[in-house]
Amino acid sequence: MRHFLSLSDAGGDAIAAMLADALERKQARAGWAKGRADADAPLAGRVLAMIFEKNSTRTRVSFDMAIRQLGGQSIVMEAGQMQLGRGETVADTARVLSGYVDAIMIRTDDHAKLEEMAAHAGVPVINGLTDASHPCQIMADLLTIVESGRQLPGLKVAWLGDGNNVLASIVEAAALLHFDVVAACPQGFQPEEEAIVRASGRARVVADPREAVADADVVVTDTWISMGQAQAETKLRAMMPYQVDAALMAAAKPGAAFLHCLPAHRGEEVTPEVIDGPQSLIWQEAENRLHAQKSVLRWCFGQIG
Repeated sequence: MRHFLSLSDAGGDAIAAMLADALERKQARAGWAKGRADADAPLAGRVLAMIFEKNSTRTRVSFDMAIRQLGGQSIVMEAGQMQLGRGETVADTARVLSGYVDAIMIRTDDHAKLEEMAAHAGVPVINGLTDASHPCQIMADLLTIVESGRQLPGLKVAWLGDGNNVLASIVEAAALLHFDVVAACPQGFQPEEEAIVRASGRARVVADPREAVADADVVVTDTWISMGQAQAETKLRAMMPYQVDAALMAAAKPGAAFLHCLPAHRGEEVTPEVIDGPQSLIWQEAENRLHAQKSVLRWCFGQIG
C-alpha cells in the first residue's frame, strides 16, 4: 500500500514517471469534454473519500475531477459535518472509511492528523495540504515547468516571501530531482532549518530578494497570510519588500516563468502586471493540479512506478 504524504514517499524516479504519465494523459484528452473518462478508465470502480478541515477550491475540484476522469467516483466530506468534527478520533475515522472507500485524501491544518490517518488506514492516504507540506501542489508546479519546455535538473527556482508549507515541498522536490532553490524570506519567516539541511545543498535562504532571483529560471511566491493566521498586519509589513513586481522579474533570467499556487492577493505578494503578464503560467499551473493528481492516484494504486 502506498501513501502519498510527501514527495519522498514516492522518490525522484517515481515522480518523474508520474510527470510523464500526467503529460501524456493531458495531451491525450485535448479537446475532450471535462467529464469524459479517460479511454482506459484505469481506476474504474474505485472511490476516493475527500476530507476537508480547511476550505478549498483547487484541491476539491481537481481531485474530484481527477478520480472521475480516471473512471472512479468521489465522496466529499467537511470535517464539521462528520463525527470527526465532534470528537471521533482520526484513527477511528481512518478505520471506518477504509471499509467504505479505496483511498482517502485529507486537507488539514495539522500534519500529525495526516500521519495518524495513514497509520490506521487500510487504504492509501494522500496529503491534500497540511501546515507542514503541500506535495500535490508541487507536483502540479513541476508538471507546469516540464510542460513549458524546461528541464528540472540544473534548474534554478527563486522563492519570495513566507517560508511556508509550499516552500517546504519545493525544497524537498529540489533534493529529489536535482534542481536548486534560493528562498528570500524576511527575518522571522524563514523555513525550518531542518528542511534546508535535508535538501543536501540544493536549497539556501537569503535576505535579499534580488539575490534570490538572479539568474532564476522560475520565480515562485504564495499568499502571505494563510487562513486563520494571526498578526496579519505585522506580517504584511515584513513581507512587502519581497513583493514580486516587474523590476524583480527583470532581475531573473530573461523569459523566466512566474508561478503562484493561488489564491492570489494582487498588490500584496505580486503585482497585477506580473501575475497577469506574459511570464505568468498560473492558469496552466492551476489546471495541472488535475492532471498531476491523476498520476498521484495511479501511483497510489500501484499503476505507476
